[in-house]
Amino acid sequence: NMASGLEPHLEALRREMAAPGPAVLSVLLALFVVVITFLIWRFVQGRRSSRKAVLLLGLCDAGKTLLFARLLTGRYRDTQTSITDSSAVYRARNDKGANVTLIDLPGHESLRLQFLERFKAAARAIVFVVDSVAFQREVKDVAEFLYQVLVDSTVLKNAPALLIACNKQDITMAKSAKLIQQQLEKELNTLRVTRSAAPTSLDGSATGGPAQLGKKGKDFDFSQLPMKVEFVECSARGSKGEEGDADFEGLEKWLAKIA
Repeated sequence: NMASGLEPHLEALRREMAAPGPAVLSVLLALFVVVITFLIWRFVQGRRSSRKAVLLLGLCDAGKTLLFARLLTGRYRDTQTSITDSSAVYRARNDKGANVTLIDLPGHESLRLQFLERFKAAARAIVFVVDSVAFQREVKDVAEFLYQVLVDSTVLKNAPALLIACNKQDITMAKSAKLIQQQLEKELNTLRVTRSAAPTSLDGSATGGPAQLGKKGKDFDFSQLPMKVEFVECSARGSKGEEGDADFEGLEKWLAKIA
């Protein structure tokens, strides 16, 4: 009796499925969108999880290697200009206890771009270390290197989180993170204008390299980039010198967030 009672409803369902009406088509379309969205999310998450590296970039003597050592061991050590990369696993101070691979890259002008080329595809995040004391005289060189990083096609596509670490804040003459941000935005805007106005070669291609930074018609600022950019003040040496602890709580919190 129950089966016979359900039979008319089943028959109606079979007819509806055989010749679906607008309601059924809407449900099927919604399910299709959900499935596609889920697959894209899984793909993006899979790609992100495969990128476990945090690159330490910056000019020579910015303090990258000491930051690298302090993050891993907590101890001060004398360092010298790096001519190759150094890498180690870092356990973030968060509830997950997640691991990332810190990679300290050389800052010498003749080496830094070739090492960036080698590791950029694996970067989940980039820490760009700035010498806050020498910044005023190095601002053009800092901006030039940062510009090369930001217009790199792989960096633009993957959009790793970016932290500008304003190091050596223990020294009286150090510039603040706010001033460093303002000066970098100004210099990057100048570079963008200069590169976009570069002469073209005989075949019509630009000789000044890519000029894709920020939004056309607007002065550059970091909020225009596809990745999230943050600034922190820190000191790898620490306010108490070699015997004390480093002062980089903001850097540690940021690493815990992106890990």
